[in-house]
Amino acid sequence: MRVNNAEIARLFERVADLLEIEDANPFRVRAYRNAARTIRGYSLSMVELLKQGKDLSELRHIGDDLAEKIQEIVETGDLPILREIEAHTPASLGDLLNVPGLGPKRVKALYQQLDICSIEDLRRAVYSGKIYTVKGFGEATVRSIINRLDRSRPVQRRTKWLDAEKTARPLLRYLNKCKGVKKVTMAGSFRRCKETVRDLDILVSAKLDTSVMQHLSNYPEVARVISMGETRSTILLDDGMQVDVRVIAPESYGAALMYLTGSKYHNIELRTYAHNLGFKLNEYGLFRNAKQLAGETEYDVYSTLGLSYIEPELRENTGEIIAAQTKSLPQLINETDIRGDLHCHTNATDGHASLKSMVNSARKKGYEYISINDHSQRLTVAHGLDKARLLQQLKEIDQLNSELTNFVILKSIEVDILEDGSLDFPDSILKQLDFTVCAIHHKFNLSEKKQTQRIIRAMDNPYFNILAHPTGRLINQRAAYNINMREIMLAAKQRGCVLELNAQPERLDLDDIHCKLAKDLGVKLVISTDAHSQEDLDSMRLGINQARRGWLEATDVLNTLPLTQLKRQFKRI
Repeated sequence: MRVNNAEIARLFERVADLLEIEDANPFRVRAYRNAARTIRGYSLSMVELLKQGKDLSELRHIGDDLAEKIQEIVETGDLPILREIEAHTPASLGDLLNVPGLGPKRVKALYQQLDICSIEDLRRAVYSGKIYTVKGFGEATVRSIINRLDRSRPVQRRTKWLDAEKTARPLLRYLNKCKGVKKVTMAGSFRRCKETVRDLDILVSAKLDTSVMQHLSNYPEVARVISMGETRSTILLDDGMQVDVRVIAPESYGAALMYLTGSKYHNIELRTYAHNLGFKLNEYGLFRNAKQLAGETEYDVYSTLGLSYIEPELRENTGEIIAAQTKSLPQLINETDIRGDLHCHTNATDGHASLKSMVNSARKKGYEYISINDHSQRLTVAHGLDKARLLQQLKEIDQLNSELTNFVILKSIEVDILEDGSLDFPDSILKQLDFTVCAIHHKFNLSEKKQTQRIIRAMDNPYFNILAHPTGRLINQRAAYNINMREIMLAAKQRGCVLELNAQPERLDLDDIHCKLAKDLGVKLVISTDAHSQEDLDSMRLGINQARRGWLEATDVLNTLPLTQLKRQFKRI
């Protein structure tokens, strides 16, 4: 069995969760979490690095002990220390840590006193009233848990796009090596860059007698062949991902790619549009009677239908076909449009790299500027900066700026929005910054009215500039808190504030629907990575994916602007 980086990281994160519940040494817990972050974000496979004889202990946050454990996972598919911990601490306890208000001590108390091991156990204890027998669980705490449990039901357990990419990339390379294969393309929701995917769809262009399917069945990471035919096959990989592979003749490749990319409702609308023009559109091509008029490329199909080419990210039947007909599709933003990153952390708080390291990495990406946004003082868990430490950091930035040419470090902070809507630093401090990134990190369980008012009250401060990760959701982990997004966006527009599209793979917040709403309302956005390491700066492409799904153009995003114009946008007084 072969494992990928996402699986290794998942095992390390599980160890950290269970150790935290056991009140283990916090440095040990942090070591596993930092290692997991390094592994998940590393561009090369741990398997390949070991094959090349690479000493994994040389990687950031990977010492000798953890390097040995990575090798154990790669060679056996298992992590013995995790099994040891699970022998006396149920693995499902880790899921309880995803419930806001349940820290390790409370999870431990629930386990020891009520034998609560899972979310369902917790749900039963809450609704039966047994939870009140545990010290520390009063009315307010339990009401908060009930709200979160009720809202957590719709959260879908699907694979995040970035993890799916790490599964897809080596498989595509493998299929391309098959003799007779001309082209291999990802399709489905992955190609539309949805934030999560259920399975992978792959289209192969080859002669129909090519041995693609036999080649596929020999892929080392195949756990089970579900079905195998000459042109269609379905396999299950070791990491649990299902993959559907389709082989099509070159003359139909474009039509098949459109069909398999979807979405379902885009396909239905497009076929109906073609039918009304007297055509027949299917996965083999565009036909009039029995004659194929187009099909080799997607461009040919759209063009023959009199439509502009519709980018895959837009194919959700949200008006894109009418826009293609009237030549009014947006010129979607690209990563090359981005001039700088406006939300980055250093090791002054909870980041993993120094100020200089983050700056050097941003310069290598061709950026013109970067913003440093370490946490403010209230977020003690992230070692937030107090007034003295912040002012010292500003001096360091000034010094470094004096040594740089054609690049600027912007002075900022990720300042907490307190429950009453005030900001975590006084105006006398905030006015010394180039701009602020403001965020909610506590009291997620307020009512929609109170949470919305909290944010708008914060926006009333003239030194409020950007609302960070606006809904607070974590994909597959935590639902968004209750807010009226339209009301917040209108308030932001009125006050000259902007919203962030946070590109962290577990956030991607705003979602595509809210991006489109912001565009329609004329509210400006920034796309930022919330980078906590040099590698995290590469998450910008994930934010671009999300922005494109939300119909965003470069003119909708402020960090496509030159520095002078950008600063002008942040001046409210």
